Amino acid sequence: MMNQKSLSALLLAGALIRGGQNGQAIELPDGNWPQFRGPNAAGVGEHAHPPVKISPTNEVAWQVEVPWSPSSPSVWGQHIYLTTFAQDQLETLCLERHTGKTLWTGAVKTDKLEVYHNTDGSPAASTPATDGERVVSYFGSFGLVCYNVDGKELWRHPLPLAISGGSYGSGTSPIIHGNLVLLNRDQDQNSSLLAVDLKTGKTAWEAPRPEASGSFGTPIVWRSGGREEVVMPGSLRLKGYDLKTGKERWMFEGTTGFACTTPVVGDGLLFFAGWSPGKADSPWPSWETFLGKYDKNHDGVITMDEFDPAERDYVRGLDVNHDGKISKEDYALVREHAAKAANVLVAVKPDGMGDISATHLAWKFEKGLPYVPSPIFYDGRLYLVRDGGMMSSFDGKTGKPFYAQERLDAIGSYYASPVAADGRIYVASLNGKLSVVEAGGDTPKVLHQAEFGERILATPALSGDYLYLRTQTKLYAFGPAAHH
Repeated sequence: MMNQKSLSALLLAGALIRGGQNGQAIELPDGNWPQFRGPNAAGVGEHAHPPVKISPTNEVAWQVEVPWSPSSPSVWGQHIYLTTFAQDQLETLCLERHTGKTLWTGAVKTDKLEVYHNTDGSPAASTPATDGERVVSYFGSFGLVCYNVDGKELWRHPLPLAISGGSYGSGTSPIIHGNLVLLNRDQDQNSSLLAVDLKTGKTAWEAPRPEASGSFGTPIVWRSGGREEVVMPGSLRLKGYDLKTGKERWMFEGTTGFACTTPVVGDGLLFFAGWSPGKADSPWPSWETFLGKYDKNHDGVITMDEFDPAERDYVRGLDVNHDGKISKEDYALVREHAAKAANVLVAVKPDGMGDISATHLAWKFEKGLPYVPSPIFYDGRLYLVRDGGMMSSFDGKTGKPFYAQERLDAIGSYYASPVAADGRIYVASLNGKLSVVEAGGDTPKVLHQAEFGERILATPALSGDYLYLRTQTKLYAFGPAAHH
């Protein structure tokens, strides 16, 4: 069997070539966590004070069973919002923050579900976004739907069925900025960045991204040179768009072949880190090797039934022309695309126009890069966590490593992004081990670790004295028990 990560990369890359305030985190009142990774998708709870020694049996304020999906909780006021997929329905759940009690469920039905990865994907993979008055959920099989905080549906913005890169399933989440809902619609074909009016659900603008089908990241807003820009990762490049009009302002080329991560800002710079297999540290096999391993009937092409069932989700994206088989020509296109990619951490300077690849690079680093978890900028430092449980920390301004690829004693893959609060960084592995690491220092000092005994794909949410963590079957609230 091929390594699953390599198979995953092949799957995703197969789709890529088909689609033809000085940058600080936005602080919100009362410690709200309004979307994926909180304020501006930064992963930082500026005024949060979550407990340290959290485990399935310690510091638990409450726990509730929730249907599995990899989406994360968002928090505003007394409410927690989640998306789920249950009984063939795409659902938005609203829970009472201090008890976990379900207050309402909003459901949409669709005639057809998007194709998604059966173990790591879901038709409800996107985290809802809220501004305290409205809640917006995105489903690749449906589009956008908006509710008020009492669960009344306000509008729908249906979209064509998403066909994601590699048929992995949608991974991005919507964000709300001012009166706009911003959504990454990178997919197999007809990719775009979409802005929808928050009050009406009508399209404000849509920026085509004809070359960008390889992005699962979430857009962020960057104040660059006195102007607000929407920054989106994509296949081989980053792009910045004018927030008001959607006009492309700049492009930075030379990044990963497909982007699972979301950029962050800090100290006036924009940071992006991404990795995907296919380069020197994880090369793909030659066509002859690949064919020899899987072409069971020796006809020179490979059909899905020639793969083990567990591998099919990882490789179907290699069928570039969708003719039901993987040919030498398909494979050559995939490898050609991968050859153009660069696995890299880059710091980009603000106020760029046009192609800024050569002019606006502040610094870069090429090791210890994350596959799925986004970087985090906290107290002047950038932190990365890569598969294998290896952590790196850099000076945000200069790129000087304080430490690189130091082990956390928590092996395995990482899908959840790290979050930071109160001088600590919380990191959860896919196989369910949570590590609490002290921020700063010249090595990652682990303050606490706990095994949850089930997979964790969702990024935790921070709010006040609480940390909310979604596992395979549960939503936990860690913090002081509510007193009634």
